[in-house]
Amino acid sequence: MEISNLLNMDANIVLGIVNERLRLECDTIDDLSSRYELDKDQLREKMESLGYRYDPISNQFK
Repeated sequence: MEISNLLNMDANIVLGIVNERLRLECDTIDDLSSRYELDKDQLREKMESLGYRYDPISNQFK
């Protein structure tokens, strides 16, 4: 799936895609950000708008 426009998508869809990529492909949010050329701060803001925060222990947004 192409995720170059990820931050322009609906936040609920972004949550599912990001957690899937973190679970299957990326060890950290930094890895995800660099692999897909995402702005980590914008991603965090988008997830926080839904009430989710990144948990580094489980490597997912909860």
